[in-house]
Amino acid sequence: MKLGIVGLPNVGKSTLFNSLTKAGAESANYPFCTIDPNVGVVAVPDERLKKLTEMYHSAKTTPAVIEFVDIAGLVKGASKGEGLGNQFLANIREVDAIVHVVRCFDDANVIHVDGSVNPLRDIETINFELIFSDIEVLERRIAKTMRGAKNDKALAKELELQNRMKEHLESGKLAKTFETTDEDELAWLQEYNLLTYKPVIFAANVAEDDLADDGAGNEYVQAVRKYAKDSDCEVFVVSAQIEAEIAELDDEERKDYLDALGIKESGLDKLIKASYSLLGLISYLTAGETETRAWTIEKGTKAPQAAGKIHSDFERGFIRAEIVSYDDLISLGSMNAVKEKGLLRSEGKEYVVQDGDVILFKFNV
Repeated sequence: MKLGIVGLPNVGKSTLFNSLTKAGAESANYPFCTIDPNVGVVAVPDERLKKLTEMYHSAKTTPAVIEFVDIAGLVKGASKGEGLGNQFLANIREVDAIVHVVRCFDDANVIHVDGSVNPLRDIETINFELIFSDIEVLERRIAKTMRGAKNDKALAKELELQNRMKEHLESGKLAKTFETTDEDELAWLQEYNLLTYKPVIFAANVAEDDLADDGAGNEYVQAVRKYAKDSDCEVFVVSAQIEAEIAELDDEERKDYLDALGIKESGLDKLIKASYSLLGLISYLTAGETETRAWTIEKGTKAPQAAGKIHSDFERGFIRAEIVSYDDLISLGSMNAVKEKGLLRSEGKEYVVQDGDVILFKFNV
């Protein structure tokens, strides 16, 4: 999974990126301190892996990972060359979802690029820059499609879609609000990689005092939550500054610190949950002496395609999958006990993999 982090300058975006990835991207109280996109890979915390590793005495443990791309702070007019311009938007065209960091705290010592704190205005500013960038992409595609559309019905149909989408964007609407049920059109829209067609998670960046009640008493957060609900987006509350402090602690110290703050989850935990929920993702597990590993797949994935995540040969030669639920395996304490209880299942090609399935694939080479 790959997530692109966007936001106006000085909203806490790079501070959050640093704390999530410990990648050391420069952070400072002035615009454009992130000159190049920073990339960091983060392991998805999963207690199940630890217990399976202990059970199987695995030599190696491999968690699922999320790749974060931190994009330089955008400002009004970025798509037309203001600030650092449009060049950085290309860096998030390949991401699965966009994490939009929004400032939801007052602090006279932290400059706001527009002079005041207003998260909905900030969201609108970023949205317009993404829309303008998408229009440019479509204009180039339209020019290319027009050359062959006169003698090709499929290209003529695609050109018509491109023009409708361009009009939709020019009216100030996001690509993801464009309505169509046509399978060809849906496939083309996926192919275009339009920024405003991607799922969005809002990170409401608050002061420490607003963490304990998850921003319930923060009017900025409430405004963002309403906007997110109306826009079919996810939102989570985080303090980038607290995350930066947590990032320096070991696991035990981190737990104690969160308890002292009255917080159950770190910002990273919240973001991962929001990401998996928004993108419809789950994890299945494999375990043995060599390795215990988590594999991320979409909900609804059938066993052969899940096997293909490990290797294409597994999917092509799929015979069956031997499956036990993680809870049953841990409860009974061993695979032998699972077999004795008759809880080890043999599933075929139509089986839909569930979150927490521990799987051994059988296949022909």
